[in-house]
Amino acid sequence: MALTKSKRRERIKRRVRKHISGTAQRPRLTVFRSNKQIYAQVIDDISGVTIASAASLKNDDANKVNKTEQAKLVGKLIAASAKKAGIADVVFDRNGYLYHGRVKALAESAREGGLKF
Repeated sequence: MALTKSKRRERIKRRVRKHISGTAQRPRLTVFRSNKQIYAQVIDDISGVTIASAASLKNDDANKVNKTEQAKLVGKLIAASAKKAGIADVVFDRNGYLYHGRVKALAESAREGGLKF
């Protein structure tokens, strides 16, 4: 029996999260991709706190461009927000998605914004 796309992603997500965890010194940058929007959070898993977040949903500029450009804008926003919170190093969690397209655009944009991973 074949897995559905969401079940497959959940399985990959669990497998990756066994090895990736965010700390206060090096939190986890996680990505969620819906059909229309893209979201990013910087999370300290030990204390269970979201340090910074960014989304294309809240950004009016992001709604005027295509989805890959939206991801680049969100990457810059999350990098700026993390820098303001005093975070420079993160662990990237692609959340079960392939490192391609919007996820890759967000990651590269966050790197350009000054985050190291």
